[in-house]
Amino acid sequence: MPTKTTAAVLTEHGRPLSLQDVPLPEEVEPGAALVRITCTTLCGTDVHIWGGQMTFPGMLPMILGHEMVGEVVAVGEGTTDTLGRPIGEGDRIGWSESTCGKCYGCSVLREPVACSSRGYGFMQRSDRPPYATGGLVEYCYVTPGAAKLLLPGDVKDTWAAMSGCAAKTVLRAVDRAGGIRAGSSVVVQGAGALGIFATAVARIAGAGTIVTVGGPDDRLDAARRFGASATVSVDLSKEERVAAIGEALGERGADYVFDLAGAPTVIEEAVSVAAQRGTVVVVGTTGFGLSGVPLGAVMGKELTVLGSLNGDIADYHRAVGFFQTFTDRMPWDELFSKPVGLSGASDRVESMSRLGEIKAVIDPRLP
Repeated sequence: MPTKTTAAVLTEHGRPLSLQDVPLPEEVEPGAALVRITCTTLCGTDVHIWGGQMTFPGMLPMILGHEMVGEVVAVGEGTTDTLGRPIGEGDRIGWSESTCGKCYGCSVLREPVACSSRGYGFMQRSDRPPYATGGLVEYCYVTPGAAKLLLPGDVKDTWAAMSGCAAKTVLRAVDRAGGIRAGSSVVVQGAGALGIFATAVARIAGAGTIVTVGGPDDRLDAARRFGASATVSVDLSKEERVAAIGEALGERGADYVFDLAGAPTVIEEAVSVAAQRGTVVVVGTTGFGLSGVPLGAVMGKELTVLGSLNGDIADYHRAVGFFQTFTDRMPWDELFSKPVGLSGASDRVESMSRLGEIKAVIDPRLP
């Protein structure tokens, strides 16, 4: 069993990642696994942490990445996946965030996303045990509390990795909205990986009109290939965006609006374009800053406004099944850039920060 791993470590926000050797635990605990990473896909959260938009005291040094899959090289006693299936060496697995199982969120609400000590790999400092829990590593330590899933062979590594955050986040948001009715109208705010995937999900669900708002132009082109009826550029003024969305939808407005962008005016615009008794789902907004919400319109339209936070192992399982079921429905591979090794991870994070690619792919087995 390896005693250390190569890792791309974030030591300072906005600066290049540092390739370092990071220790691994001396033994694998019961319920845990040591995995050789075969694919990590980068998420907008990784970019926000890298750039310092998401930060808190004492978080550095750390290893980015929370969408990853790999091959098990060692397991602790009694390690199983979330369905109780034994996990052994050589198995291909993915996993969701660790939870305690004992707090109010876990035991009373029965919502893993509400766990008071929910653990993301990227929230673990790389200079403290268990060290390597983020995705930009050669070997990753999957803790006992992380919900693990044996992966089917017909779901590609990139798709399975994306299921670990972006895909499960969207599917949970749609579930929170009560599903998307056939023939309904949908506005997707944001044209990143989540927004484009949400556009595809809405189209597959049978939505009638789908308007995707975002940029740059190449991402709006991609949104149309993934099912958007119309696109609206974020480069327009707020008034112009609302007018363009209204023109695409017609007088009644959107039955569903999904915030997958998190821009300062996004909720105000969502309420503006929502239809009477429409549903607005807040997914992309981070932090606790105040946002302008026209409450008179919320009341007058009798809107339902919901928050949706990431997802849990159930959403991850559904996301993997979604890709299995709809393998040929959309050009999924267009979402992903050409894989690079850990030495190229820093450039890929920086490129994503400039909107240079939708979803970077890191394969630590590459040079």
